[in-house]
Formats: sequence, structure tokens, C-alpha cells
Amino acid sequence: MSRLAALNNAVHRYIRVNQEQVLAQAAQLSMVPVILGEFLKLCVQYPIVLTKNGATGQFTCVALFGFDKTENLFWTQGRWDAIYLPLQISRQPFFLGADGDPSQAAVCIDTMHPSVQQSQGEAIFDEHGAETPYLQKAKQMLATLLNGEEQTNQFIRKLLALELLRPMRLEIEFADRQKQQVQGLYTIDEARLKLLPGQTIAELHSLEYTGPIYTMLASLGHIYSLVQRKNRLLAR
Repeated sequence: MSRLAALNNAVHRYIRVNQEQVLAQAAQLSMVPVILGEFLKLCVQYPIVLTKNGATGQFTCVALFGFDKTENLFWTQGRWDAIYLPLQISRQPFFLGADGDPSQAAVCIDTMHPSVQQSQGEAIFDEHGAETPYLQKAKQMLATLLNGEEQTNQFIRKLLALELLRPMRLEIEFADRQKQQVQGLYTIDEARLKLLPGQTIAELHSLEYTGPIYTMLASLGHIYSLVQRKNRLLAR
């Protein structure tokens, strides 16, 4: 359950954010939405794929953490085992709330989030009510996500217009002989990409989309890393 409240230096003066709890709340996330600006950092360890909302048909770029619905293979022995933490996780428990105009979005905090405490964690206001560097960094992450969301949606719309998305068919066999089919994920249709005329490739390059496209394709190699992580868990 969430309860969002507009951040106020009087009401929330003594609130702290426990970073260990921020990470712990992501322990059962199998994926998280990501934006284009994160791709180069994400591709070091995570597969970057797309999912489709069954109700709306809208596609979302995500970083993949596991193969089951609540499986996060980067959460091991009570800690996050990765170099980079996606913004949608690290910005918790802060959100942007807007009434129509995103430029006027208010910074909100989920007061019911387990990381929100008064005894332990990072202070968000100092004793004089001024924003701490921690809160300023969180606000920068929210701004990055806000600006990157529309850019990423435009990228996805272009991929759809060029029919460059294809469903992924993952059939995985783990070390214990257990087999699993993973469905509902999409990636770039590399064969169709190769057939695009030079003019279209030039357009993608001018839009700065070729980098993200090839980054997504390269990141798929980390599917094997996820399998290795799962095998290590099964071996325990």
C-alpha cells in the first residue's frame, strides 16, 4: 500500500530514508522500466528488452532481473549484486505528482514505504529545513526519468512504425534439468533491421536511435549470465 504526500520541509523535517530497505523492496522484482539514457550503464550486466501491456498494448523498455514473476537474480544474500542500480529503483521512495502539466510536477514521498523511517537512513532535510545533498540527488533522478520517459516512448513508437520488434522465444534448461519457457518479452528484429534501406538507417542515426538499438541487441548476451545466476542458486 502506498500513500503519496507532497514533500514538505516542515511536515517531513525528520524523515530519513533507509537505503537497505529501498533495495530490499526490489528483491522480488523480475524487471523494471528503464529509459534510453540508462542503456549504456544497464548493458554492462542486464538484458534490456521490452514488455507489452496486455490491456493497453503499450510497450515498455525494461531491464530483466529474472525468469519468474517475482524472481530477482541480482538480489543475493541480502544485497544487490550489480554495478549499476536502475533509476526506477534508486529513486525510491520519491515520486513526481502532477496535475496535467508535467513541468509543474511536485516531488512526493511515499510515506508508507518501508524505507521511510525516523531513526535510520539518509536525512532529506537538515536541521534548518534545507534540502540535503541526498534529496537533491533524488530530485535529479526524478527529473532524468521525467525527461527520459517521452524520449523512450518516441523511440518505441519508431521501432513499431518500422516493424522492428519481434517476440522473444526463450527455452531455457538449467543445470538441474529443469526447463522453462519465458514469454511476453520482445526485442529488436535483427533480420529486419539489416534489410532497412540506407535512408532509413540514416534517419535512425540522426535521431540517435542506432546506439540504443545495438545496445539492446548486445545486452541479450546477459541472458546467459542470468542462467548462470539461476544455476548457482539451484546448486545450493
